[in-house]
Amino acid sequence: MEDNRQKPGFFVRLATLIVDKRNLFFLLYTAGIIFSLISQGWVQVNNDITDYLPEETETRQGLQLMEDEFTTFGTARVMISNITYENAEELKDVIEAIPGVSSVTFGDQVDEDENTIDADDRDDYYKDSAALYSVTFEGETDDPVSEEAMVQLRETLKDYDLSISSEVGEDGSARLEKEMQSILVVAAITILVVLFLTSRTYGEIPVLLLTFVAAALLNKGTNYLLGEISFISDSIAVVLQLALAIDYAIILCHRFSEEKETADTRTACILALSKAIPEISSSCLTTLAGLAAMMFMQFGIGMDLGVVLIKAVLFSILSVFTLMPGLLMLFSKLIERTPHKSFIPKITVWGRFVTSLKYITPPLFVIAFAAAAYLAGNCPYSYGTNTVKNETEIARENIDNVFGSQNTLAVVVPAGDYETEERLLKRLSAFPQVDTALGLANVEVKDGYVLTDALTPRQFSELTDMDMEICRLFYKAYAADREEYVRIINNIDVFKIPIIDMFQFLYQYVGDGYLDQGYITLDDDTRSDLDDLNKQINDAKEQLQSEKYSRMLLNLALPEEGQETFAFLDTLHEVIGGYYPAGSFYLVGNSTSDYDLASSFSHDNTLISVLTIVFVILVLLFTFMSVGLPVLLILVIQGSVWLNFSFPTLQN
Repeated sequence: MEDNRQKPGFFVRLATLIVDKRNLFFLLYTAGIIFSLISQGWVQVNNDITDYLPEETETRQGLQLMEDEFTTFGTARVMISNITYENAEELKDVIEAIPGVSSVTFGDQVDEDENTIDADDRDDYYKDSAALYSVTFEGETDDPVSEEAMVQLRETLKDYDLSISSEVGEDGSARLEKEMQSILVVAAITILVVLFLTSRTYGEIPVLLLTFVAAALLNKGTNYLLGEISFISDSIAVVLQLALAIDYAIILCHRFSEEKETADTRTACILALSKAIPEISSSCLTTLAGLAAMMFMQFGIGMDLGVVLIKAVLFSILSVFTLMPGLLMLFSKLIERTPHKSFIPKITVWGRFVTSLKYITPPLFVIAFAAAAYLAGNCPYSYGTNTVKNETEIARENIDNVFGSQNTLAVVVPAGDYETEERLLKRLSAFPQVDTALGLANVEVKDGYVLTDALTPRQFSELTDMDMEICRLFYKAYAADREEYVRIINNIDVFKIPIIDMFQFLYQYVGDGYLDQGYITLDDDTRSDLDDLNKQINDAKEQLQSEKYSRMLLNLALPEEGQETFAFLDTLHEVIGGYYPAGSFYLVGNSTSDYDLASSFSHDNTLISVLTIVFVILVLLFTFMSVGLPVLLILVIQGSVWLNFSFPTLQN
């Protein structure tokens, strides 16, 4: 006799396997969660957002070059409010005595001849009963010496009305992680409220929470397999995973409640899962399509965040399909015993009202769609951190309000041509947008001389208070070292050598030979003066010159970002290009970083929008087997996105 019973479909057989083997899945998830709790400590987190800029960007190349070629000492702008000028002067020595502090600038505009201070000059560092100190540390920004000095600085000045603007001791990733933990708590409370309102029984809530926690832990624990992730992805992935995937669990939970009305627990769970798998999978594909589009961004953070979030969504859907059915079986009695009335009011009246407007709504939507597209296209974006209101930015804002902003820009050029550097520095200093320009060619050493000035033996003797004959010997040794014997034979007194080059030779070659071996003797005072000058020159050289490059530091009288700032960067490129070949120099700073982000963002924003629309339409075409419905859905989705981005435009 022929068996006419229809065989169960694929999804029913798959659901049956998952439900019946739930204990095996419990074991696998327990092992996976334990492993993830351990492995999340192995994740390598990159805290430098500039590492994700495209490799061909000027900022990325310039930062790498500066890291390889120069020493950048940590600095801080320290403002003490409500203090007298006399007390401020005394505090300068106190700050300078802190271990790890290299120098403190305050009130250096004193006229040494008349022993007076110009009132306009004083406003640069003492204004409205507030004193501003420029502090330089002995180490770089992330050097323990600088960080410890910053701790001591804060401790020393804790009784004053203090504002400190500095990157020393500031961990942006740690701050973001702390903020995201607070956001996660708020999100968790919000989700609990939502689940409470949307659930049909209280017993569903622990099922939903356990499912999500398992997915979140598995995603976080497997991030180490990626080698390295950004601190942004590490911090926000859990919150975004919650936002993107919690509805998958709610869909299955509601399916189970519906099937439970007419079937036993096991059968209801199997039927609910078999029906939910294709529904949730379709919804998941649209989410994955949008995240996949991010991976095509020029800005590397898109690839990093896209991979982490795609993995998060996959773990979420896997947990819903393989862990949650077992949890529903486990908590089924609790779910049966804890029903509650629905807290969501019926909205059939609203539905009838909206339906009655079917001839009015479409024209209004077309108008709103067009207006939103225009406004969203003019949305103002911030690419820096100056709009973030944390403790550091508040301190910076306080200082800027009294003494003006400080926007530092580094100009890196090929080394060796001091005359060109001097001409360029003078040209840059002439711009009204440049408050100060510092380079080797304008670092004053003594008596009005700058580091790059070329001096004769007599001038060098007067500068260093050394005996003229000893200076002649130094100059002859310098010429011999470079095999310029004609200089020795001819009149050595007309031989000119840049100060910085002479001191480098003096300490690198002569200092190890003639001075220490007694060929040339210097009195203690002269040797002490030379040592002080040498330290000053070495500090300047470490920051401003390497074997291949020279660095100039500009303080711009412009905000960190904005059209005016970006336009001036273009002007600087044009001007510097008149002194050095294109591609041989770099501009590096927060402004150039924002500029590069702005340049790549326009391309990335358009690309992501187009790819997202294409990917989602393809998914919906196969899901609905229709052409019109996917297009309608895309119009509604894109319209809502543009409406959302219209508000920042209106709020400026």
